[in-house]
Amino acid sequence: MKPIITAAELASALAGPRPPVLLDIRWQLGGPHGRPAYEAGHLPGAVFVDLDAELASPPGAGGRHPLPEPEAFGAVMRRAGVSADSSVVVYDGGQGWAAARAWWLLRWTGHADVRVLDGGLAAWTGPLESEIPVPAEGTFAPAPGALPLLDADGAAAQARAGLLLDARAAERYRGDVEPIDRVAGHIPGAVSAPTTENVDKEGRFLPAEALAARFFERGASEATETVGVYCGSGVSAAHEALALEIAGFTPALYAGSWSQWSSTDSRPVATGSQPG
Repeated sequence: MKPIITAAELASALAGPRPPVLLDIRWQLGGPHGRPAYEAGHLPGAVFVDLDAELASPPGAGGRHPLPEPEAFGAVMRRAGVSADSSVVVYDGGQGWAAARAWWLLRWTGHADVRVLDGGLAAWTGPLESEIPVPAEGTFAPAPGALPLLDADGAAAQARAGLLLDARAAERYRGDVEPIDRVAGHIPGAVSAPTTENVDKEGRFLPAEALAARFFERGASEATETVGVYCGSGVSAAHEALALEIAGFTPALYAGSWSQWSSTDSRPVATGSQPG
């Protein structure tokens, strides 16, 4: 199953005998809360999920967006109507980062039947509704470990012996600027691969062949299976993980990302445009 779905495919699925569970994950880093926009209009039947409160634990030693506890995440998904046999489609306002975070969490906790609406809400041409649905309680039971997860030591090892991609903007990778975290730069050995280059001007993912070629340019090969990825706090990296899966690779997410890595002086920091 492809991890993304077009708006036309989604419209067809919603008209079918077993429509998918829809999750609205509208969120912007430092922007307004997504709930008011959801209440003003969302895909029919979609349930709002709060990224900061429900798809992450409170900031701390694990970074700015640590993974939620699996049982807490499971409870959120059950309240949204997700069951073991549910088909799930997630979307956000168009950037794709937040939807990809929900996609990755569902995949990591063992739910294979989940897709991201390609292009997000902007790609949807069907009706919207303002009624807030109250779905029946689902039966989803999280089983973490279905996708590889990296900690700081694992990310360092991936950079040394494999391929670790930095999904942040190139200027943050180089260490030219750092608008959020305490130290500028990147994990030594990581390779710059900004998330924004995974999509076209409409925010839709590039074809699988183009994505694969992009990752080959960054050091992947036909023999590469697992590719590590991190970003600032583990959100946009999930979008790159989605791109890696489309391209045929297995993504390994360093969820703590740069916000965790840079939080202590004991970890090395590299700067410049080349891995180091």
